[in-house]
Amino acid sequence: MDDKKNELLQILLKKSIKTGHFILASGKESDLYCDCRVTTLDARGANLIGELGWQLVRDVILPRFPSISAIGGMTMGADPISLAIGMYSASATSPLGVFTVRKEPKDHGRGKRIEGNFSAGESVIVVDDVITTGGSTIKAIDAIEAEGGKVLAAFVLVDREEGGREAIESRGVPVYSLFTRRSIFGDQ
Repeated sequence: MDDKKNELLQILLKKSIKTGHFILASGKESDLYCDCRVTTLDARGANLIGELGWQLVRDVILPRFPSISAIGGMTMGADPISLAIGMYSASATSPLGVFTVRKEPKDHGRGKRIEGNFSAGESVIVVDDVITTGGSTIKAIDAIEAEGGKVLAAFVLVDREEGGREAIESRGVPVYSLFTRRSIFGDQ
């Protein structure tokens, strides 16, 4: 593991990843809890996520899907990750647009569900901070597709390896993660 990825892992372990007994948002019990917002909203954590995330997008995802023009996901977990990667893409010939998906459409103004730099017809990367069952990522995919976007890839900070990747990939969307449970804790 390179130095910057290891530094980001140390921040995650210190601030965001806890072991014990937890009831997750899905109602499922787990011995692992990940509150990645504490890391994604940390100045150094966000900077490392932007740099390492853009590296993965630039070197792995864009060569496979060169039509991708934007990155975003369900508020709030995806927001700092999408923005950090988007900011690192600013020096590219074609920087990524950044958008956010609301949990519900606004009940005023134009009633938009997707805010920011997104247009119907665009190919995008959907983002999530953590995947467990994949439910929130799939909701974001559904919202993006309902607004005319095409989700070609998913970027996630931590894959808990509890079935979420498989659920998302069954939708035809490959998942790329910076960390997995296995890469954090080794084979247990």
